[in-house]
Formats: sequence, structure tokens, C-alpha cells
Amino acid sequence: MDRLSGLDASFLYLETPAQLMHVCGVIVLDPATMPAPYSFASMQAAINQQVKGVPAFTRKLRRVPLGLDHPIWVRDKQFDIERHVHRLALPSPGGYAELTALTSHLAALPLDRSRPLWEMWVIEGYDDGDKVVVFTKMHHATVDGVSGSNLISHLCALEADAPPMALMAGEKHGREAGARELLGRAVLTNLTRPVHAARILAPTAKGVTRTIGRARAGTAMAAPLTAPRTSFNGTITGRRTIGVVDLDLEAVRQVKGATGTTVNDVVLTLAGGALRGYLEERDELPDSSLLASVPVSVREQSKRDGGANKVSTLFARLGTDVEDPLERLQEMAQSNQHAKEHHNAISADALQDWAEFAAPRTFGLAVRAYAGLRLAEKHPVVHNLVISNVPGPPFPLFFMGAQIIGLYPLGPVFHGAGVNITVMSNDGRLHVGVIACRESMPDVESLVKHFPLELERLSRAVAASSEDVTPLEKARAKKQGR
Repeated sequence: MDRLSGLDASFLYLETPAQLMHVCGVIVLDPATMPAPYSFASMQAAINQQVKGVPAFTRKLRRVPLGLDHPIWVRDKQFDIERHVHRLALPSPGGYAELTALTSHLAALPLDRSRPLWEMWVIEGYDDGDKVVVFTKMHHATVDGVSGSNLISHLCALEADAPPMALMAGEKHGREAGARELLGRAVLTNLTRPVHAARILAPTAKGVTRTIGRARAGTAMAAPLTAPRTSFNGTITGRRTIGVVDLDLEAVRQVKGATGTTVNDVVLTLAGGALRGYLEERDELPDSSLLASVPVSVREQSKRDGGANKVSTLFARLGTDVEDPLERLQEMAQSNQHAKEHHNAISADALQDWAEFAAPRTFGLAVRAYAGLRLAEKHPVVHNLVISNVPGPPFPLFFMGAQIIGLYPLGPVFHGAGVNITVMSNDGRLHVGVIACRESMPDVESLVKHFPLELERLSRAVAASSEDVTPLEKARAKKQGR
């Protein structure tokens, strides 16, 4: 029997008509590389051939009687590819504006929970009709950032005429249990929860004590509930808006190498600069730095076998209060080091352990009450937005024979944090996907356009730095000389 983990199920309970919990992707394809001429029918048939029988694509939810425990996954015996892979065409002239308008609309549509929780929309007519776009949607209960990326990559090949890579060989559907067994297991799970709580209480208390010590020493990660309020930190609606942009990965690596930082440091610095530029243009720039929630994969460290989501989170200040990009990078590198050390001191399974206590009925009611009372606008801001950096393949990939020339991931947005920025590397490029609640950020392009500008500013600052002083030392000296 394949029971959802508490963390996986939490994404079901968090979902409302306004707070949709699926993750999306915009995959831009060049059909000119396909061995045979493109047709929707052949692409749909090829996708069907790859996903049929694979549990991640052909399983659906089954609720436990009375909602006493988390749901289980069961095989969809009526699986039909036509319910999951659809065809659309862009209106003329079929450019970027038309693509983002259409994908924004698709992102705002909930997934049907009576079927496997994924969809693909094959969109024809992009870029003067030369390109095809596949817009993907997968519920967060089924994938996290890393597993979602892996799932898509396993539908791809390394060469145009090669078969797609194998999908989770040997994985089988969970056994279907009867109502009595589900009810009995649910009762047993509820009876043993006090024992489970006692088992994780001690390490949690130890982690809190260490956090207090780090906070006193100034080496703790940024604390939640300390973020300034902006126009995108309130109650969200179900409408979405999407923007995407490409960055040169080699330029990012040059900055990384010259400054002794990491790619993630540079990405967060660029995001901070882009957000600073966006807020300055609107005369909304707060005096203190924005705070981002950064999901972190714990797949390698986790001791838990089950569950699709194996993530934790850390909080990072983005330096939006710092104008100089090198100084912002220096602060980011230092604070990220503290955040990583702090995060590593916390159990990799802490979030998964505590999520087991998410009660299906009460959790869902609490989320709806939170939204209905607009509480996100009444308490201190927990965090301003979510930023994810997902590693992708360093080589070309081909989706059903068509080369992927753009791979833009898009995460969910939440009440209180109406913007999500996700970055993925792919074949020498950094693909940046931004999704927002339309009411929170009506013109997402005003944010997206700042990413390449910030990379150019940062690259120029590195190039102009003195040869005998590293850029970070120069930025640090400038800060101390204030």
C-alpha cells in the first residue's frame, strides 16, 4: 500500500481555488531536429508509450474513510492519455506575449483530483510557427523540484533519434487496500502519534537550542516573520501571470570563479538586484532587505524511504537594501554560509517528521479560514517570496526527438508570498521562470527584465575590480569605509 507521506499530503491540504499547489514548466522545443516531421498525434502517442505503466504518471488518489489519515496512491485503471496530453495553438502573431498569456491562464486551472495529478499542453505556432511548447503541470503532492526535474528528464533522450531514458525501472503500483484495512490503519496511526511525537521532540528541542545559540553568535540563518511588507505580500487570488528569461551560465560561472562564491550565491544576488530594481521603479523599495524562503533538497541525507517530497527550507536575505552588486554578493556569500551550516545542523527529516501530524480535515479548514480572514495581511510577513535553484543537465536534451531550447520551471505561490522565482540550468543557460498572483504583481515582465541587467552590472563590477584585490575584498573594504 502506497500511503502519501505527511509532507506530500500537506500540499493537498494547502490547496484552495486561490492557492494552487501544482508546479509547472514551460518547455520550448525545436521540432526541426525530430527524425520524422512533427505531428501532435505522434507526440501524444510517444508520450503515452513512455508513461503507461509508470506509477508516477498513472496513479491517482484514494481517500481514507472519514479523512482519518493521509490518502493512498492507487493505479488508475481507466488511465487515458487523452485526458492528460492536450493540444492548443497560439493566436497570431504567436510570440512571447501570446505564449505567456496562454500559459498564465493554464497555470490558474486546478488539476482534476479524480485522475493522475499531471497534465501536458502541447502548444503549436510559437515563434513564427517554428517552435512547439510543452506546458507541464504536476501536483506538488507527487513531485518536488528535483524529482520533478528528473521525471521530465526521463522523458528525454541525449540524441534526437535515441529512445528516451528509462523511467524508474522496476517501480510498481502500491497495493489497493479495502475500506476496512484503510480505516484500521488510520486508527492505529492516530493511536501511535503520541509515541511518534515523543520520538522527534528531543531532537527538535536540541535544534531549537542550537538555533538560539547561533542567533546569539550571529551565525544563524535569517529568521522568518522579519520580512518587510511589499505589494506582493498579501492574500492571493487564483489568477496567475508568468514571465521567463535566459541568462548565460558561463557569465555566472565567471563571476563565481572571480569572487570565490557559488552559483547559488550569484543567483540569489541577481534575484535581489532584480527585485530591488522592480520595487524602486514602483517607489516601494523597503529600507530592510527582502527575505526569501529557499527550498533545499535533502534527498541524499534523508533516512525516509517513502514520499515524493524530500525537502527542507532555509531563509535568506536578498540584499535588496544594498545598491552595489558586489557588496550584495559579499553579504550573500557570508549569510549563505551561515545559513547552510545552520541548516545542516538540523535533521534532514525534521520537516517530513512534523508534517505527519497534518490532520486532513483540520488542516484544510485552517487554510481556508486563513485565506477567508485575510490573515496574511494582518500578521508580520513570514517571507516575501520563494526562490528555487534546481540543477539541470549540462548537455542538450531532446523531448520526443525535438531539442529543448528552453526549460523554465514555475513553482506555486502562497498567501502572504505572491511571487515564486525558480531557476534551472540547462546546456549552458540559466532558465529563469517567474510566476505571480496577477493581483499581487500585474506586470511580471517589469521584474523579469531586470535579471539580465543585473548580471551585466555584476559582470562589469567584477571586470572593473583591481587585479591585486579580489572583488569581494574590495566590496568588503567599501562597506567598512562607510
